[in-house]
Amino acid sequence: MAGRLLLRGMLAGILAACLAFLFARVFGEPQVNLAIAFESALDAAAGEAPEPELVSRGVQASIGMLTAAAMYGAAYGGLFALVFAAAYGRLGRFSPRMLALLLAGAGFLAVVLVPDLKYPANPPAVGQPETIGMRTATYFEMIIFSLCALTLAVLAGRRGARHWGNWGGALCGAALFVVLVAVLQAVLPDFNEVPDNFPATVLWRFREAALGMQLVLWGSLGLLFGIMADRLLARSPVRYG
Repeated sequence: MAGRLLLRGMLAGILAACLAFLFARVFGEPQVNLAIAFESALDAAAGEAPEPELVSRGVQASIGMLTAAAMYGAAYGGLFALVFAAAYGRLGRFSPRMLALLLAGAGFLAVVLVPDLKYPANPPAVGQPETIGMRTATYFEMIIFSLCALTLAVLAGRRGARHWGNWGGALCGAALFVVLVAVLQAVLPDFNEVPDNFPATVLWRFREAALGMQLVLWGSLGLLFGIMADRLLARSPVRYG
């Protein structure tokens, strides 16, 4: 059963990634082009030759981005299916569709929203090359810490529900998560590398598009996998736990 769920998770992830790709093409690529034009103008003003393109922008924005999105979606879909298989029947009497949506919401919160509040996505021309290693490391640290905080919050919520009921337990878990995230936000370093003359509208809309792409990905993954898992489990009613 876990293997069949895994295959459906990967398929749902690929389909969700295709929808996210379409969103990025419509809303994200125009901002990327504007950022690249800004960077090229800065290089020209400084008398620097433009960097050679190993891959053309046309390929990057089409088959390149679609391939990367499909691989990304398949990986996340497979992990999502494994988490679903481990959680089904252990986190309450949720239907497969409801559990998939809850897990997708939790994944978006911990993997995307919380890290992006600290380290939002940046377009080309934003960020210093010498700090890219540190910025990448701290971003992944934020993801790991956020997932740990969410896990602790869920455990605290389940324990609190035994004493104060489901509503009290949910509030207890949510409060713990907010506190842990606030501590993480304060402890991890900040990076302020946006050029003073970079267009604020381009930066804002790029970050909106990046967050929207992730929202489409996780929302579609939860919906599509929930439908697939519901049909599979209806034919083979297996309970985990």
